[in-house]
Amino acid sequence: MQSSSPLKYRELAVGAVKDSQLHRALGKMRDKVGRNAVNLYNQIAPGQDSRLAAKAVRSRIVDNLDVVLETLAENIRARGGQVFLADTGADAVEYCLQVARRHQVRRVVKGKSMLSEEICLNPALEAAGIETVETDLGEYIVQLKGEAPSHIIAPAIHYTRDQVGALFAEKLGEPYTDDPPSLTAMARKALREKMLTADMGISGGNTACAETGHVTIVSNEGNIRMTSTMPRVHIVLLGIEKIAATLEDHDILLRMLTRAAAGQKISTYISYVGGPRLTDEPDGPEEFHLVLVDNGRSRILADPDFREVLHCVRCGGCLNVCPVYLNIGGHSYGSPYCGPIGAVFTPLTRGIGECSHLCQGETLCGACRQVCPVDNDLPRMLSLLRAKLADGDPKWDVRPQSRAAKLAFTAWSLVMSRRGLFDALRGLARLGQRLLPRRNGWITRLPGPLGGWTRGRDFPPLAEESFGERWARRNRDGRDA
Repeated sequence: MQSSSPLKYRELAVGAVKDSQLHRALGKMRDKVGRNAVNLYNQIAPGQDSRLAAKAVRSRIVDNLDVVLETLAENIRARGGQVFLADTGADAVEYCLQVARRHQVRRVVKGKSMLSEEICLNPALEAAGIETVETDLGEYIVQLKGEAPSHIIAPAIHYTRDQVGALFAEKLGEPYTDDPPSLTAMARKALREKMLTADMGISGGNTACAETGHVTIVSNEGNIRMTSTMPRVHIVLLGIEKIAATLEDHDILLRMLTRAAAGQKISTYISYVGGPRLTDEPDGPEEFHLVLVDNGRSRILADPDFREVLHCVRCGGCLNVCPVYLNIGGHSYGSPYCGPIGAVFTPLTRGIGECSHLCQGETLCGACRQVCPVDNDLPRMLSLLRAKLADGDPKWDVRPQSRAAKLAFTAWSLVMSRRGLFDALRGLARLGQRLLPRRNGWITRLPGPLGGWTRGRDFPPLAEESFGERWARRNRDGRDA
């Protein structure tokens, strides 16, 4: 599996902004799913099923997460399932390996799981000699290619059907075609054999209901049901925050999730799992394991400034409207969680200093919050992360990133709060800009640290008369008349 790092964010983004094919693909995702989600939001009457209602549900759950987790675990165990709380990603991986060794597992089929990407489960299974096969079509495509997913919901959005046809011809030995139904049939043929002979299934979970003791898995392909019922062992990986307390809360979150994730009122397949098959049931696993993964989430939970990010339901809706993600794609982020949610969640779990470029790369335009099904205020948290990078924070092990930048913004704040000083410096800038090179009236190169603004574009010169000066002159001329 090809891997990347948040440290390569700038390098990868520079290449991605030149990828016209990527932009076309992401633009289609924006126009189809992004707009459908907004239209479906607008059809919801204010009240129980609104985004604010979903936000209130998530807030109440996160604030009482210890009780909700305990209730879920008790109800899963009461149905014959086994529950393991993994403090770290390594703990979760080791538990999965222990289960696989005990059952002498040779082949694992997986449902889509961003959490498994987060904890690097696939490489660990392969290193243990266990064949691991993704059964989601998009995940299967990127696995064959040796890449990581580039979108939370649409992992292979960056590929054209021509490229998929060439990939299947190379990896599956099938005749080349770019016909989507034929390509789907090829994947189904290859994956069906894997599913029928797998010893263990692993899947993620979209949410769980503590009251009923079940995990809900959403799909539009049907692969989840074969992954969860045909192998004799089924493991579900679930972040500790992705839980609903009651069935009513679960219903609200599920309906908002499907609207935001795929622009659908409800997904094609909704699977409920929570234990091994009963004696009178014809299918289902002999053993069921729920692995609840912390991996830094408790630390976020303890911080009132960032606790809200745990409200996220992983719909990927913010990616479909983010102007940054739509230009650089998911691989630039170097993390399974990309876009605005990744720019907040990844630094908090992997290190704010290490992942500083992610939160600094976003525009703070607010589109992510407007489309979020739980009204997550990601721009607020992005701003807080930037503040920690500027000032440092021992609690989060953050050192001030740049003293020079801190001094520069402090000076800028001083200038902006004093009108006379601002006007004087603006006058000097008007004179100084006459020395800068120009083309068609635009400045082609700014000096020093400002040069980044003109590295890929020309810069408009300061106007000879500002709006404020023009407004004052118009008022003065009007009075004189």
